[in-house]
Amino acid sequence: MNIPNELKYTKDHEWISIDGEIATVGITDFAQRELGDIVYVEVETVGETLDADAVFGTVEAVKTVSDLFLPVSGEIIEFNDSLEDTPECVNSDPYSKGWMIKLKVNKPDDLNDLLDSNQYKDLIGE
Repeated sequence: MNIPNELKYTKDHEWISIDGEIATVGITDFAQRELGDIVYVEVETVGETLDADAVFGTVEAVKTVSDLFLPVSGEIIEFNDSLEDTPECVNSDPYSKGWMIKLKVNKPDDLNDLLDSNQYKDLIGE
């Protein structure tokens, strides 16, 4: 299982990468394996400012639809448009080509509530 050390994680299986005040968010390798083949990613919250843990979109797999939860408070500034044509990138490359959104973090203290890679490994039993 791929769990990059440089990322932060949520108990809902999202990952977050921080570059200054801009964060990139996606779902973890564990989450995409549990969901199965991803067929659609929907994010209709671009331009909105949401609180941490708010639903920012959904991911649809062959057998289920799951909500996506925002790891930290902020304004969603970009959706990975390539997922409209190739949602399977979430399965094949969840930490790079399969990223879902970028957001402008407005409460940096929210980052303190996230898990590091070791804590996430403990959560999923790795």
